Amino acid sequence: MNENVTKIPDIFGCMVFTEEKMRQRLSADAYQAWQQCQAQGKSLDRSIADEIASAMKDWATELGATHFTHWFQPMTGFTAEKHDSFITPAGDGRILMELSGKELSRGEADASSFPSGGLRATFEARGYTAWDPTSYAFVKDRTLCIPTIFCSYSGNTLDKKTPLLRSMHALDQQCIRILRLFGNTEAQHVIPQVGAEQEYFLIDKADYRRREDLRLCGRTLFGAKPPKGQELDDHYYGAIKPRIAAFMHELDIELWKLGVFSKTEHNEVAPAQHENAPVYCNANVACDHNQLTMELLKTVAERHGLVCLLHEKPFAGVNGSGKHDNWSLQTDTGENLLKPGKTPSQNAQFLLFLAAFVKGVDEYQDMLRCCVAYPGNDRRLGGNEAPPAIVSVFLGDELTAILDAIISGTEYVDVSKRHLKIGVDTLPEIPQDTTDRNRTSPLAFTGNKFEFRMVGSSQSIASPSAVMNTMMAEELSQFADILEKADDFQSALQALLHDTFTAHQRIIFNGNGYSDEWVAEAKRRGLKNMSNTVDALPAYIDDKNVALFTRHGVLTRDEMEARYKIHLENYCKVMTIEGNTLLDMARRQILPAVSKYSDELATALFHKQNCGIPLSAKMEEATLRKLSDLSGKLYDTCLALDRAIAKAPAMDGGIKAACYYRDEVDARRQKASALINQLETITDAQHWPFPTYADILFSV
Repeated sequence: MNENVTKIPDIFGCMVFTEEKMRQRLSADAYQAWQQCQAQGKSLDRSIADEIASAMKDWATELGATHFTHWFQPMTGFTAEKHDSFITPAGDGRILMELSGKELSRGEADASSFPSGGLRATFEARGYTAWDPTSYAFVKDRTLCIPTIFCSYSGNTLDKKTPLLRSMHALDQQCIRILRLFGNTEAQHVIPQVGAEQEYFLIDKADYRRREDLRLCGRTLFGAKPPKGQELDDHYYGAIKPRIAAFMHELDIELWKLGVFSKTEHNEVAPAQHENAPVYCNANVACDHNQLTMELLKTVAERHGLVCLLHEKPFAGVNGSGKHDNWSLQTDTGENLLKPGKTPSQNAQFLLFLAAFVKGVDEYQDMLRCCVAYPGNDRRLGGNEAPPAIVSVFLGDELTAILDAIISGTEYVDVSKRHLKIGVDTLPEIPQDTTDRNRTSPLAFTGNKFEFRMVGSSQSIASPSAVMNTMMAEELSQFADILEKADDFQSALQALLHDTFTAHQRIIFNGNGYSDEWVAEAKRRGLKNMSNTVDALPAYIDDKNVALFTRHGVLTRDEMEARYKIHLENYCKVMTIEGNTLLDMARRQILPAVSKYSDELATALFHKQNCGIPLSAKMEEATLRKLSDLSGKLYDTCLALDRAIAKAPAMDGGIKAACYYRDEVDARRQKASALINQLETITDAQHWPFPTYADILFSV
């Protein structure tokens, strides 16, 4: 045991071209130039890029790498890579192993099949990748992976990483303005920190292969509730089964090799559901790490005869999977700007950043909902394990009481029973975390960070993080404009806190987000309730939101409109795939299986009636009638679904097409699913063609 523990520091980051490896392998000038490029965004001289590329290639080949790739994150939500070998002809049939600075810094990919939302025509195939020096290169599967951004020939961003990097830059600038007002001259940069808790399901590969819906859609399109589910809460934090423990151990090793700070793992609430959580790191690196985590969850599971399901709701009626985007702000000197301090000055600064976040969530609640809107998350949001679709902020009773005192101008009684008039020079010590986390809150303050709990398990964290970064940059910019012009900083700050919390207190809610009362209360407060993707996505092209992202150089209007189109088209495609998959399963397997079982019942019923014992045929007669009724309804519903898909508008038809696929295609698919669930409960198990929920969830 001790021997294995001592090996962890040795393997951690062994497949990553870390700063320490760069310092060891580069000249002093090249190393310094790279540091300036990373910290200040300065471009690299060609000779410096060549030296870094050569050192990176030497290191990678020592680890067995034969190829390199620009590893990027297109609008599919997954990662993409095109592999090129290091070989270069040297004459006389010989080769050299080379990587040039040009190859390191820039690549060209055939971008014709990646989603672009109209940013370029299909025949304009060229797309370009550019090295992101703020994220370390790594070796995976004998390939040197160089993290990059991805853009079109015209320079429009075609990926999820570029807006994140731009938003981090915008936020950095505005945070520094605020810190200077509080006399902080040491910090040079503020970097958003993210820790992404990743939930997932593990099922047996044999069950997965027997369900076409799992293979094609990533989720079950039907399934009756099992006799036992998660009611006893016996799986949550329970002892990890040996097969799962072996998987988790290998997953940790592979993640540690790639420098991913995999820290926590446990069983989640639902049977077969688990969670992995890392240590916080810079937002763009955390995004890369989470993409690697999702990839390795799948590849490591395969090696253990398992399949990892990252869909937000793979089993209806059972807990879904989220990805909690834990977000905070940290200076390059190590100060967490969302951590309450011990002095009035520190707390005044904390309250200002808190006010900016609360104001931003209230003003851009539609954009926060929009950035987590897609079909999988529609199945999850609002369930008993996920926050509702209504965006709100949870602060806890004590912090809310302090804000109430600021708003009302009354005294606040702290835990030591001191009566304090709330002002910037007489602020109480604010407790870091005195309230239990509200599991129903979409955005919960948990002591030194905000936990954005609406993010789905299969989603890249780049977009949610970019939205929070940009939102905060805007609010801090407005605050800095006011305070920099103030004659009396203390009075202006006091007034700003009072006015901000007063104007935006409607977004603060510490109660039960699942209750019907909250839905009514949220409506009374004027909060938005966008229950599905189609209703949420128009926020992308709302003038207010377009102005936000263009003002801070995060996305252009064209880039936002492109994302709007991409997500609408994706919604239509998913609805079509799910509808056609259910039709295929119903027609080719379910209806024939029910028909065969009905034949057996009819035969048994005939024999019993002709033998003069009709009373003993009650079960056969009642079941046969019910099967006949349900199968007839299912057949008719399948015909209606088929017609709806056939009449559907083009999937790139915009919001009208998406509304059609939601109201006509998916509505009929859901009706068919409900009928299949009923048929499953009364069909002989030997005839039912698919593994049931009980089979799948309790097989590992």
